[in-house]
Amino acid sequence: MDLKNACQVLELGETATLDEIKRSYRALSRKWHPDRCQEKDKQACHEKMKEINRAYEIIMKYLENYHYSFDQENGDQENKLESFWRERFGGDPMWGKGWK
Repeated sequence: MDLKNACQVLELGETATLDEIKRSYRALSRKWHPDRCQEKDKQACHEKMKEINRAYEIIMKYLENYHYSFDQENGDQENKLESFWRERFGGDPMWGKGWK
């Protein structure tokens, strides 16, 4: 599962805050947890819960390795760099509108 698919599983938009990611994960976990499913749906809920957990793990690992700048000057440069890449690769799933 790649990052794009993980975002789709967790029903995240193109951008999301850490709080939104966690809220979505918790809501989906409550909805699909096997203990809350009817007996006939337990296996389907179990599989969906594994998919949700894997998606959350992928996104959190990505965020863990993402570099942040807290320096105003560097932050502005990073925003310009991100804009540069978005202009050139706007159709790419990672940068463009196709990523949801």
